[in-house]
Parts: sequence; C-alpha cells; structure tokens
Amino acid sequence: MNKTMLIVMREFSERVRKKSFIVTTILMPLMMIGLMVAPSLIMLYGKGSTKRVVVVDSSSLIADRLVSGEELVFETLNRTDVAGACAEYGSESDVFAILAIDDDVMTNPRAVRLITNTSSSMTVEANIASQIEKIIEREKLKSYDIEDLDRIMAEVATSIELQTYENNGTGDVDTMESTSSNVSYILGLVLGMLLYMIIIIYGQMVMTSVIEEKNSRVIDVMVSSCSPFQIMMGKISGIALVAVTQIAIWAVLIIGASKFVLPALFPAEVIQTGGMMMSVIGTFSDAGYIAMLFVYALLFILGGFLFYASMFAASGSSVDSVQDAQQFNTIIMLPIILAIIVMMSVFNDPNSDMVFWFSMIPFTSPVVMMARIPFNIPAWEIATSLAVLYGSFVAMVWIAAKIYRVGIFMHGKKPSFKELWQWIRTK
Repeated sequence: MNKTMLIVMREFSERVRKKSFIVTTILMPLMMIGLMVAPSLIMLYGKGSTKRVVVVDSSSLIADRLVSGEELVFETLNRTDVAGACAEYGSESDVFAILAIDDDVMTNPRAVRLITNTSSSMTVEANIASQIEKIIEREKLKSYDIEDLDRIMAEVATSIELQTYENNGTGDVDTMESTSSNVSYILGLVLGMLLYMIIIIYGQMVMTSVIEEKNSRVIDVMVSSCSPFQIMMGKISGIALVAVTQIAIWAVLIIGASKFVLPALFPAEVIQTGGMMMSVIGTFSDAGYIAMLFVYALLFILGGFLFYASMFAASGSSVDSVQDAQQFNTIIMLPIILAIIVMMSVFNDPNSDMVFWFSMIPFTSPVVMMARIPFNIPAWEIATSLAVLYGSFVAMVWIAAKIYRVGIFMHGKKPSFKELWQWIRTK
C-alpha cells in the first residue's frame, strides 16, 4: 500500500506543478462563466443601433401599419418605383434597407423584398416578416365582414408564460419546487460535455504516461520493487487525484462567483423579468444547487475516469507508441461517443426507457446520468447508477491488470485481440 501511495504522490506532484495545469485550472471556470454571462450581458446592456427602413408599398396595405421600435424605424415613401428608391437611398449611410412590397402581397408569399445597404440579421428579418404576416392575416379576416374586428382581435390576443412545478404530493402549488426544462437542458449539456472532456483528457494522460515509461524502461525498474497491479493503480489513482483537485478548485471558484459575482451583475428583479438565459443565470446564482451538482459531477467523473482509465492503461501497456494505440483507443472511445449521442435524447425525454438504461450501463452512464440529474430524477436511480459504475470499475481493473502485467514487458509487437484475450485468461 505504501508503494502504491508513493506512485500516486509522484504522479500527482509531477502534474500539478506543470504550468498547463495551473493555467487550465484558472482559465476553465473563467471561460465557463464568461461564455454563460457574456451573451446575457450583451442582450441586457448592449443595444444595437436603430435601423432606418424606407418602405415602397405598391399595395398600399402594409406600410402605414408597420410599427417602428428601438431596433427598426419605418419610413413610408409616396412612390412605387423600387429601382428609383434603391438608387436614391442606396448611398445614404443612415438608411439600412429598402422594403419593397408588391401589389399582389395578399396572394403571393414572395411579394416582399428587403434590399439592404449593409449586412442584415435574422432578428431584423424575423421582425419584419412577423409584422407583415400579422397585417395580411388581419386583412384576410376583414373579408369575412366581422363587426368590430379590431376590438375582437385586441381582446383575444393572448400571451402565456408557462410555469412548471414538480409535484410533491401535497396539492399546494406554493410549496412545490419551480422547474424549467430549458434550464435543465443547458445544465445537463454543460455537465455532460464537461464529464466527457475530463474522461478523454485524463484517460489519454494515463495511456501516454504508461507508454512513455514503458519505452524509457523506467517501468522495468519500478517492477523490481512494485507489482504491475500496484503500478497501474498508483498511476490511475494519482492522475484521478489531479482531476479531483482541479474539479474541486473549479467548484470553489464557480460557487464563489454564483454567490457574489452573478447577483451583483444580475439583480433578482432583472432575472425575474428575463427569458431563458436569465433563468439559467438565476439557477447558477443558487450556490447550494451548484454545490450539489458539483458533488454529483465529482462522483460520476471519478467513477467514469477510473473505469475508462483502467482501459487506457491496458491499451498503453500493450503498445510502444501513441500511434499504435489508436486501434484500441477507437474501441474505447466508441461508448463515449455513443453516450454523447444518447445525451441529446435526454433533452427530449429524460425518463424514457432508452435513456434510463444507458444511464445505468457503466460505459455510458457517467455522461448520460449527468445530463439527466438537472431534471430532478429519483435519487434511487442516481444511487443505482453509481453502484453499478463503481462495481464495474472493480471488474474492469481486474481485466486491465491482466493485460497490464503482460503488456508492459512486451516490446516491438502490437498484440492482436486474440492475444489480449489470452493475456486476460492467463492466471
């Protein structure tokens, strides 16, 4: 045990001293917070310039009913010559575009053209199209000779803000927890991708370390005082400790930001009146909830890493170069890629049978289950997934140790899958 701990501490100290570790540890949470906060800040405080649109309306139905706002200002021209309008206003820097509307706009969906002097945007085009569609719809309704149509349309205009709550069995909605599938979607995506990256990065690190020591014959010296199993477990545990340390630092930084920085940037009244992104910001402002997610993330990252790292260690021990390991790494990577694909199905139905079973299978459960957790799934499913994952890790370590103890002494020849199976069966 003491020998294994020596290997653990060597692997840990060697990597935490690297500048790359320090830089990524500091920059990663800053990048995550920045990517999350920046769009909201831009939407909240950054307003684009008002765009002037001159309207040439041959139908005389649309122009006078277009509503100007902070984004677009419409100016009606008393002319129907589109070419002349383009020539006249094409050189004016304060004119964004010419909106040309043909006289058959009621029957022809392509009778509206936006001729821009500068680059357009999806929001601008959607704004104009939406307004014209509503005007045409109202004109078509008028053909039915409905009395007081404007008053009726104003009265029936409805906007719904759907509030979602998790049923606690009490029947009292005020005591139920508010939920949001949009917020859960974003959190699940972030957590699933984070776990995927950590497994890949640190798993590859284990493999590379084994290959380097094997080629330098350092491992031959280590075997004289430690068993192959102790060396493998020491390397895996040491790099796992590096990952845990990095995640713990990220957790402290992000929880601190959610406790002090986000509430200062986004007051409660701003979050309450915002949309989806504001809801996400509000969730990240809950330090207790974020701390809980990091605990789950740590458990699944550790279990997933240990499970896959043992396979990467076995792969590294059986070859002499990173290039030779690609054959085995492709097979190891396939379940992780499958987990990413299944993760996308989580957002459609986090409780479907397919998603449930993939969150239990150890090859895919770390990523899939982390994507499900923000949807408030039952605690027993999380506990079962963790139990299966860590139990499978023990079995995988046993298999990997069989390959490792033979592979580290093999040089110059890449083994076949048949030979790997023989190594596993060797007592």
